[in-house]
Amino acid sequence: MADDTRDDVRIEHPNRKKASSKVTRLIVIVLLLASAGLLAIISWGGWDTLEGAKALQIAYIVFYLVMAFFVLRWSRGVLPLTAALAIIMLIFAAVSAPQWFDRDKAGFTSPNLDESLLGLLTALMVPLQILLIAFAMSGFRQAWNVEVEHHPDDEESDRDSERRPERGDASPAPA
Repeated sequence: MADDTRDDVRIEHPNRKKASSKVTRLIVIVLLLASAGLLAIISWGGWDTLEGAKALQIAYIVFYLVMAFFVLRWSRGVLPLTAALAIIMLIFAAVSAPQWFDRDKAGFTSPNLDESLLGLLTALMVPLQILLIAFAMSGFRQAWNVEVEHHPDDEESDRDSERRPERGDASPAPA
C-alpha cells in the first residue's frame, strides 16, 4: 500500500521553471560547448608543437562535453566542478597565450595553424573561462535541485480549503 502512495506523488522543481534559471542553464551549456570547441581547435592547430599537454587537453574537451550534458539534464552538482576546471583552464590560457606569440620567430617548429592565430584563440579562452565561472556559480545559487512533493491528499485538502474561509476571513461570531 505504501508503494501505491509513492507512485501517486508528483515531484515539482519550481526553480527550474524560472526564466532566469533557463537562461543561465543555456548560457552555461553554450559556454561549455564553446570552450570545448575552441580548445579542440587550439589543440589541433598546435598538435605538433605541444609538449606533454596532449592528454590533458583531450581530457578537458571530454570533461567539458560531459559537463554540458549534465547541465542539460539540470544537474546542479556539476556547476562547482565546472567553475573549478574553468579556473585551471583560465590559468593555463593566460600563461600560454603569450608563448604562442613568441613562437613567431625563426627556429621554431611551425604548427598546423599560424602561431599568432593560436595565440589569439588562446587569449580568447581567458574571457570565455571568466564568463563560464561567473555563470556556473550563478546557476549554482539558483538552487535547481529544490524539490516540492505534491501528494494526491494535499490537492484534495487544497480544494477543501478553497471552499472554507481562512482564519480571520469569517465574520465575528455573536457572544
